[in-house]
Amino acid sequence: MMFGYYFGLGIRHLRRNPILTVLMILTLACGIAASMSTLTVLRAMSADPIPQKSDRLIMPVLDVRPNDGRDTDPDPPDQLTYRDAIALHAANKGVRQSLVYQIRPVIESTRPNVAPVSSQAMAVHTDFFAMIDVPFVRGAPWTAQDDARAGHVVVLRQGIADKMFGATDPIGKTVRLENQDFVVVGVMTDDWEPMPHFYRLVGGTGSFSDSMDLLVPFAAAIALEWPQQASVNCFEDDPDANTFEGLKRSSCVWTALWIELASPSEIAAYKDFLVAYQAEQRKLGRLPRPDNHRVYDVTDWLAARRVVAKDARTQTYLAFGFLLVCLVNVIGLLLAKFTARAGEIGVRRALGARRLSVFQQYLTEAAVIGFVGGLVGLALTFGSLSLLGRQSETLARLAHLDWVMFATTLGLAVVASLLAGLLPTWRAMQIQPALQLKSQ
Repeated sequence: MMFGYYFGLGIRHLRRNPILTVLMILTLACGIAASMSTLTVLRAMSADPIPQKSDRLIMPVLDVRPNDGRDTDPDPPDQLTYRDAIALHAANKGVRQSLVYQIRPVIESTRPNVAPVSSQAMAVHTDFFAMIDVPFVRGAPWTAQDDARAGHVVVLRQGIADKMFGATDPIGKTVRLENQDFVVVGVMTDDWEPMPHFYRLVGGTGSFSDSMDLLVPFAAAIALEWPQQASVNCFEDDPDANTFEGLKRSSCVWTALWIELASPSEIAAYKDFLVAYQAEQRKLGRLPRPDNHRVYDVTDWLAARRVVAKDARTQTYLAFGFLLVCLVNVIGLLLAKFTARAGEIGVRRALGARRLSVFQQYLTEAAVIGFVGGLVGLALTFGSLSLLGRQSETLARLAHLDWVMFATTLGLAVVASLLAGLLPTWRAMQIQPALQLKSQ
């Protein structure tokens, strides 16, 4: 009951000394907008892209570098050789598994007057779709038989399907990829792709931009010798690596393997399997270094790839530092506002009001200022994120205020105003009624 009364008083007192009130609200709103805009982007960058299974999706890597002392990096390379990738995939560990590498085929429609498009694409196995929870608007993934026979089948993104086929249902239709006919078996939604793009972080495309236009069977891309469009790292001279067949035989790393386990507890067993696999390979004269492998789950992999740049964190810290400066200014303005009402406080105390009642009233008034400042800060935050989104495609994907950040913005504004109001409110409750009455 008293809170409602004090809240009403706070609303009415906003109209007193409007210039001072507007200054407090705008100061708080600017600090809130700066901090929440940067925090929103940082939160999107550091989010778990697939929380329902991020601790069960793993990516193994092995150290294939020569033991000549030249490369002292303690971490193994970020990808696998083709030979190791095929062998580990053939071991058939986990519930699902898929080899992946990035390609960029030119896609052509069989319809006249449709311009060819250079696509962002990946070569994967059919398990990839269920493993990454790819949503379909038409059709379905290709089959395991398509993987085995290197079938010329393709899954398109909806935007590309619309560009190639217009309003026509594309399922069963043919597109040409690098002058090869591929049959469309499925169409995935335009807004698909968990961010960050954890399954394609090495080289090539960014962690947050460049949506996949299409996916084709891994074996088909290999049979057609479509080159890796991301990163290929070779650690010793190998003339054969200049050809696609030679690259497959070489010790260069350019392929990744993602595995979905039934539970996180199976990671230890998979590491034991890798130790045994490396021992077998040493008998064949490979892997000259001591055992040095990693098994990354999604969050470990994002941390290893440093997806969240230090600059992003630094900017967020600076923005919250700016909010702190704003709070210091609000404290000063509240002191001025409450000090100007010392006579009113003295009369209330003389009429029997307790110090606690004065404290509650003025702290509630500070909360009202915080609430209004939060609403203005929300508007400024939306504006700031909109401007950020216009700077680049990447920022456009990240600069979105969801309901969690919406509530956080309002909550932060109220909490910040309460903290700013503690000192002025404490000063207000210390006012001596006798001194104030004598001065009237």
